[in-house]
Amino acid sequence: MSLRAGDLLTQTREGLYCPLGGFHVDPTWPVPRALITHGHADHARSGHGKVLATGQTLRIMAVRYGEDFCEARQEAVLGQEIRIGDVTVRFAPAGHVLGSAQISIEAQGVRVVVSGDYKRAYDPTCLPFEVVPCDVFITEATFGLPVFRMPDTAGEVRKLLDSVALFPERAHIVGAYALGKAQRVMALLREAGYDEPIYLHGAMEKLTELYKREGIPLGETPKVVAAERGKLHGAIVLCPPSAIQDVWSRKFPDPVTSFASGWMRVRARARQKGAELPLVISDHSDWPDLCRTIRETGAGEVWVTHGQEDALVHWCGTQGIAAKPLHMLGYGDDGEAEPAAAREEPAAAVDEAPAISDEAVA
Repeated sequence: MSLRAGDLLTQTREGLYCPLGGFHVDPTWPVPRALITHGHADHARSGHGKVLATGQTLRIMAVRYGEDFCEARQEAVLGQEIRIGDVTVRFAPAGHVLGSAQISIEAQGVRVVVSGDYKRAYDPTCLPFEVVPCDVFITEATFGLPVFRMPDTAGEVRKLLDSVALFPERAHIVGAYALGKAQRVMALLREAGYDEPIYLHGAMEKLTELYKREGIPLGETPKVVAAERGKLHGAIVLCPPSAIQDVWSRKFPDPVTSFASGWMRVRARARQKGAELPLVISDHSDWPDLCRTIRETGAGEVWVTHGQEDALVHWCGTQGIAAKPLHMLGYGDDGEAEPAAAREEPAAAVDEAPAISDEAVA
């Protein structure tokens, strides 16, 4: 009897489970054995028995949760096959954040790939996405609506630098998620020629230092000193999105408020959040890249999770690809929230599209 994809992965309360290997992928509850795609908190939780992830993801988890975040850990080398029970797994770059990976699970000639979160756009802080041919592709759909077509990131960074040049007397406060988005913005600013200090909210300090230890050149990134905030004329300051609306941000000189998020594609949301300078910078694939990726994997079947599932399932049907939504719970804004730090607020839908939950990730 030939193996089916459902024999490789099935849904449980904890998330996707591989019965032939005895492990979960990105489980939402503590489990005996977990394979983790990346370090955002909705995918990488503490309390598991054994954890298999890339070395960078393991180090991110240690920074976020402490060295005792699991009982035992094993580093997955990208591209290396690992035998677990009756299946072979392999980690491949996902292009989402530092250390992020897709997970390929294979047995008896059947291959299922779990994408985790991923993007195809340029990012100097992590390895680019690698297409992995497969029979079944499990894709995220955070921006899984045709209206989501992200602009060139370099142009968005230029908008920020142009504003700094135009308003040298004002501080520019940029809300960005502390793992991945903030470091990407810093790296893009450096590539654009900005060599002034980039000031950080305290919630971003440890993860930014980790990125530097991993060899990502981010330049000088001092922590904001409370008593010095009023003197930061013309400075660029990065903070968690929630801090933008907190009294913390009001002590800067005539601040220009900004958010770096794919959800800034939504004009109504930018206005609601009070973003004077919305920056459309996403760490997820937009609609064209989601569709392109599905085609390039050659998958005959697609499972769609955490995002705008129905639209992508419908598109797959028009392409002759079998598809289904997984409607998995527990993934969303918590993936980019800060454990024991400032709570980061999610965003909502595009003006032209049906409303979506505030549980979506930026």
